[in-house]
Amino acid sequence: MTTTPEASAVIEALEDETTEIARRRASDAKKAERKLGLLLVAPAVIIMLAVAAYPILYALWSSLNKADLRKPGANQFIWFDNYVTVLSSSIWWTSFGVTMFITVISAVLELVLGMILAIVMHRTIVGRGLVRTSALVPYSIVTVVAAFSWRFAWTEDLGWLTPSGSAPLTHFWSSIWIIILAEVWKTIPFMALLLMAGLALVPEDLLKAASMDGANAWKRFWAITVPLIKPAILVALLFRTLDAFRVFDNIFILTSGANSTSSVSMVAYSNLIRGLNLGIGSTMAVLIFITTGIMAFVFIKAFGAAAPGSDPRRGR
Repeated sequence: MTTTPEASAVIEALEDETTEIARRRASDAKKAERKLGLLLVAPAVIIMLAVAAYPILYALWSSLNKADLRKPGANQFIWFDNYVTVLSSSIWWTSFGVTMFITVISAVLELVLGMILAIVMHRTIVGRGLVRTSALVPYSIVTVVAAFSWRFAWTEDLGWLTPSGSAPLTHFWSSIWIIILAEVWKTIPFMALLLMAGLALVPEDLLKAASMDGANAWKRFWAITVPLIKPAILVALLFRTLDAFRVFDNIFILTSGANSTSSVSMVAYSNLIRGLNLGIGSTMAVLIFITTGIMAFVFIKAFGAAAPGSDPRRGR
C-alpha cells in the first residue's frame, strides 16, 4: 500500500506533534517532581535557617567589632581588623597546620580501615549480628569518656602503655599521633556504616560475572565496587573530614592544647571562653566556617557526578 506525499506530510506532522506533547508532559512531570522535592525539604530548611542563621549572622557581625565581654559597653566597629590580626598570627597558623594534619591523616586512615571493616561486616555469614554489634562499640561510647580512657592509657604510671619514665602526652609528635589514634578508633565504625550502605548496592551478579571472566578479588574491587560506591565514599569522607577539622574534645581531654597541639577550635575556645574576647573568637569561628565550606565545595567538585543527586545532563 502506497501513500501520497500529502498523506506522508500529515503523518509526519502528527508524529512531530505527538513527540512534542510527550516532551511537554515529561517536562511538566519533572517540574512537578522538582516542586514536590522543594516542598518536602522546605520545613527542614526553614528549621535549619531559624536555628543556625541568627548565630552565624551574629558571629559575623561580632567579628567586625572590637568586642570584649569584660567591657560590654566599649564595643567598637573596626571592619576587618580582627581578620588581619588573626591571619597574621603565628598561633593561628600553627593550630591550622596541626588541624589540617590531624584531619588528613585521620580521614585517610578511617577510609582505609573503615572500608576493611565494612567489607568484613558485609561479607560475614556466621555471627553477622555479633560482628556488627561489636564493631560499633567504640562509636557508641561518648567521645569525652573515650578520650579519658586514652589519656589514662598514655599517662605515666597510670596505664600499662606508659611505664615510669615514659610520658608521650608531654611531647608534640607523640601527642599528635595519640590524638589521631583516638579519633580513628572512635569513628571507624561510623565510616564503616556509611561504606557498608554503599556495598549493599553493588550487584552480586556483576561480581560473579567478573569472577567468571577471570578477574581476581583486587580487580573486582577497583573496577566494579569502588566506582559503584563513589557516592557513599563521598558522603563518608565529606562528613568525617568536616568533623575532623573541628576536632576539639579529644585534644581538650588529652593535652588541653599543650605542646603546640591546639586545633583551630581550641584556639577559638581559648580566646572566646577563657579570654572573653568576643571579636577575635568570633573571627576564628567565621574562618573555621569558611574553611569547612571550601572543603565541602572542593570535595563535591572533585567527585563530580559521584555526588548524590547530581545529574550532568541538567547543566546542558
